[in-house]
Amino acid sequence: MLQFPLGLLRLSSLLDGLSFIILLYFAIYEKRILGDDTAVRIPGMIHGFIFTIFLILLYFTMEKKNWPITRAALVFICSLIPFAPFFLEPSLKKEQNGSPDSD
Repeated sequence: MLQFPLGLLRLSSLLDGLSFIILLYFAIYEKRILGDDTAVRIPGMIHGFIFTIFLILLYFTMEKKNWPITRAALVFICSLIPFAPFFLEPSLKKEQNGSPDSD
């Protein structure tokens, strides 16, 4: 799974999806319901870091695999929707395992 760049993109996509869900928990429950205004600071920074790594890997994957812009846009849009990266994962895994030039 840790093959560059698609394997690392898959890993960062899953980490991004998980960190996004955790961030939503802190933003909704801890901040809004419990009233803790500082609850999203640390999870937000962690998610931002993971998301930045994801975007860099998306660029490298798009370049190396010669993805059309529509494929890269689909992967990017899935990163903005909670739980969508988990539904995208089988497609990326199939592409990584079935690609004749996988690294």
